[in-house]
Formats: sequence, structure tokens, C-alpha cells
Amino acid sequence: MAVNLVNVEAVGKVYGTRALLDGISLGVSEGDRIGVVGRNGDGKTTLIRMLAKLEEPDTGRVTQSGGLRMGVLTQHDSLDPAATIRHEIIRDMADHEWAGNSKIRDVLTGLFGGLDLPGFGQGLDTVIGPLSGGERRRIALAKLLIADQDLLVLDEPTNHLDVEGISWLARHLQERRSALVCVTHDRWFLDQVCTRMWDVQRGSVYEYEGGYSDYVFARAERERIAATEETKRQNLMRKELAWLRRGAPARTSKPRYRIEAANELIADVPPPRDKSELMRFANARLGKTVFDLENVSVQAGSKVLLKHLTWHLGPGDRIGLVGVNGAGKTSLLRALAEAARTQGDVQPVAGTVTVGKTVKLAYLSQEVGELDPSLRVLEAVQRVRDRVDLGKGREMTAGQLCEQFGFTKEKQWTPVGDLSGGERRRLQILRLLMDEPNVLFLDEPTNDLDIETLTQLEDLLDGWPGSMIVISHDRFFIERTTDTVMALLGDASLRMLPRGLDEYLERRQKMIEAAAPAPAPAAAKSSASGDSRAAKKELQKIERQLNKMSDRESNLHAQIAENATDFDKVAKLDAELRELISERDELEMRWLELAEEA
Repeated sequence: MAVNLVNVEAVGKVYGTRALLDGISLGVSEGDRIGVVGRNGDGKTTLIRMLAKLEEPDTGRVTQSGGLRMGVLTQHDSLDPAATIRHEIIRDMADHEWAGNSKIRDVLTGLFGGLDLPGFGQGLDTVIGPLSGGERRRIALAKLLIADQDLLVLDEPTNHLDVEGISWLARHLQERRSALVCVTHDRWFLDQVCTRMWDVQRGSVYEYEGGYSDYVFARAERERIAATEETKRQNLMRKELAWLRRGAPARTSKPRYRIEAANELIADVPPPRDKSELMRFANARLGKTVFDLENVSVQAGSKVLLKHLTWHLGPGDRIGLVGVNGAGKTSLLRALAEAARTQGDVQPVAGTVTVGKTVKLAYLSQEVGELDPSLRVLEAVQRVRDRVDLGKGREMTAGQLCEQFGFTKEKQWTPVGDLSGGERRRLQILRLLMDEPNVLFLDEPTNDLDIETLTQLEDLLDGWPGSMIVISHDRFFIERTTDTVMALLGDASLRMLPRGLDEYLERRQKMIEAAAPAPAPAAAKSSASGDSRAAKKELQKIERQLNKMSDRESNLHAQIAENATDFDKVAKLDAELRELISERDELEMRWLELAEEA
């Protein structure tokens, strides 16, 4: 029987006059992998902070098993800004120790792309203080994963990771023996990693078996039976349910629930997109030309990101753009946006971008644009326009669109300055759509959005008639909203991937393998086996020497401390210590060379 690690009994938490959690009782056992979902502000982070005893409940209690080893990733790290990456992740381990540890090698390669930490100027010796929030977050996650834990509690672990990093993290967590509680809006990740779901809703927590897709089926069935949710939410759930059943078959782990009832629930739901109808409407709005690129080169500073690119973005094209960080995804969008803004007057460093005369572009960048903080939410939207045409005879008022994006009638009168980061992101997207563009560039639109808001945005984009390019690390969002995946693989070219993100990951893996040193030819293996045995022997010898040196170093430090007032003696001991450290460094370098051979 699985041992209970954490127990939550009748826990309540109140903020102001609002009961965020009300009488919650839950448990986490050995082997559990739990995903936590719910709308922003409903208490997901508060719940896991109480699990980790970082926050106390107002009522009830949280108990942890004796000697529990728990690792917690919060939204804000506690790294020492004056420390180096080496100090925070590896501590005082010698190079030959950590380099010989397969778990440490796997974590560093998976999260940073290599043991030398490419992308960090001084590698492991980079000082943490000047680093970005995303870089610090990866360091905090690496530090956590290297340690041995009974339970991992992770709050948005996929933030600031690219598609490859998220894929690696999913595999890593699947293979770990430790239990897991994870808050994330990444639905693909939830499907890959989790076997149970906690849905935090208005003070309550509902438990479901299975990953995200199983949860969608079960929740839709529960709401159908209970008939407690308002019509628009039922319709939204039905549409996502239909997509899961039709658009991405075999996504659920097993038919745990009444699939017949689920199929009956979505029998009259149309496909997510009527492509031919949307294409006709897009042609009417855009004409034949949207963006034509001829022999274009794009660069950032002195670095050439794209060379001799010839590409046509046509009316109604829905492109998901993926690629390694720094390959030029955002730079490409900026170059196109600048050409559109100046009607072709500003061109890239080489080649030409032709912009259609009817193009009306809306560009959602990664930065949340500043708005007058005194404006109310509804006023900020009405400043763009009062009504919006969504195509196919659909029209919405500013207030109706606000409601669809999670701004209730009361919330619409909230000052912009009082909104959270996620709410500001929602408002930014809403204002863009309200301006009735016919071309959309979305750069990481899923940042800070909860799952319910994501499904609302996807539902809106399903019937949006126009051309669209989406940059996102959210595989679920890319699959749901785009028809074609194109990739920048870091070789200054743009490629179409017929099999989507799976093909992207396969290509990236092949590129990494091709860049790795070639294995010894078969003919040379037998002659090399003797060298390998000799290398292993010398390795063992060096390890013994290094252990002795470590003891000698400790003794020297102790002697220096004892004779602190005898300057002559301290000088001699210090010279001996420096010589010892130099000799140790040479031995460690030799150890690394031999480890490669062995």
C-alpha cells in the first residue's frame, strides 16, 4: 500500500471577504503524479503553498510524513544573486564528481543544452545576479531536479522552457520515482506526466483520474449530469471535447469514462474549423497577397538569423512557428511587422518583403503594452471600438467579448492598474481582436493565461477569418489553432514540417546527434578496448589521489586557522595550499579526459 506523504484536512483560506479555499480535504501518496488546474485567482498556487507549508491555512491542518524530502519550485526563486550557477546547482562538488553523475549530466543537458551551458557567457561560473527571470527559473529548476526528493511541488515549471526543454522535462518526470504535484497551463505536459487531476473551482477542489484529456471527458460528463454550469461554459467544454475526440485521436490514456456518453454529448458539434469557408472569407478580406518574401535575410546585430528566404504567406494561412531560442522567430515577425507598418518602405538587410495593400496587422508581442492604469477594463476595450465583426454573421459588443475573455460584468469596471499580469495579457489580446485585423502575429500568446482562458481564446480563433502566425512553446495551442507548422532549426533557413512538432523534435535530435563526436569505427573497437581498460585503471588511481588531496587541503586550512598570528608560517602554508590546488586542478582535467576515453 502506498505511503501517505501529505494530508490536507478541512483546510480553509480567506483573503479579504473572499473564501479562496473552503473545507478542502486531500492527500498525496507515494507514486502520485497530480496536475492542478483552475482559473487564475481561484487558489491553485495557494493550495500548493499550503501543501509545502510555505503558507498556513486559516482553518484545518496540513500534515507531512516524518522525514519527508520535499522540493518546491515557486513563482519567485530564492537564489543568491552574488553566487555563480556552479555554486547554486553543484555546490562544492569537484568537476570529476559531478561530471561522472549521470543525473546531473542529464539535467544540465536537458535544461541548458549542454554541460558547458551554451548561452551563458561564463558557463557554470556565470554570476546569477544579472540574469533574466527565465534564466534564473531554469537554474532553480535544475537545482531542484538534481537533488533526491520524495515529493516535488512545481508551480508552472514549463514557463521559459522551449518545446525541447518541455519535452525533456516530461520524460524526466515520468522516469523519476518521486511523487509530483504540478500547477501548469500546459495541457500537453499534463497529458504526458500526470495520472490524477485536481480542478480548483470557487473554493472547492474536484478530483479526477487520468491526465488532462481524461479530465476534460470526466468534467464534461459530470457537468452534463449535474447541469450546474451556464450554457456558454457547457458549449465551450463540448467544443474542446469534440476536438480531443476528432482532431487528436488516441490522446487519452484509456477509455476510463463513458465514452459513449461523451460521443453523444458532441454529436451535433461541428468541426473546429470550416477551412474552405474561412479561406473564402479571408480571400474576400485580403485579396491574393498578404506577405511575399523574396531572397530575404534577417539579422540581429551582427548575427545572421535567416538567409535567402523566399516564402509566401497567403490569405487564410494559419502557421505555427517553432524553433530553438535565438533562431530568429521573433526577429522574423518584427521584420514583417515593420514592412507592414511602413507599407514596404522599411526592408530587411537583404531581399524584399511585399505587403498586400489590404493587410491590417495586429501584433501581440511578448511584452505587455502599457495602458492608462486609471482606465476601466471596458473603457480600455471601447477605446478601440464598441462592436466587432467575427465573420460568418457573428458580431459581439465590447462587453460581450470582455465576458468571453473572463472579465465578468463586475470585473469590467476594475481599473487596469489593479489587474494581474495574466489579466493584462488577456486585455491586450482582446484589444487587438477588437480592432478587426485580418492578419494576426501572436508571439507567446499563452504566457500567464489559465487553461479556461486558453480554451476561450482557441474557440474564438477557430472561426477567425484571416492569416495568422503563432509563436508558442505550448504544443496543445499550436495544434489547436494552426494548420501548418514551420520551423527555424538554427541553420538560417525556414522549413515546413508536415508531421508538426513531433517531426521538429526528431529533426532537432538528429542535429544534436550529428554535432556530437563520432563513435570509434567498428574495426578500431577491439584495439581500443585495451586503452579503455587502461583509462579506467588510471581513473581509479586519480580518484584515490584526489581523495587524499582533499584531506590534505582540509588539514592545511585548519593549520592556517590555528597559526593565524604567525605570518611567516601562514605564508608557507598558503604557498603549499596553492601548489596543492594547482596540482588538483591538473589531475581533475586529466580525469575528465580519461572519462571521455573510458
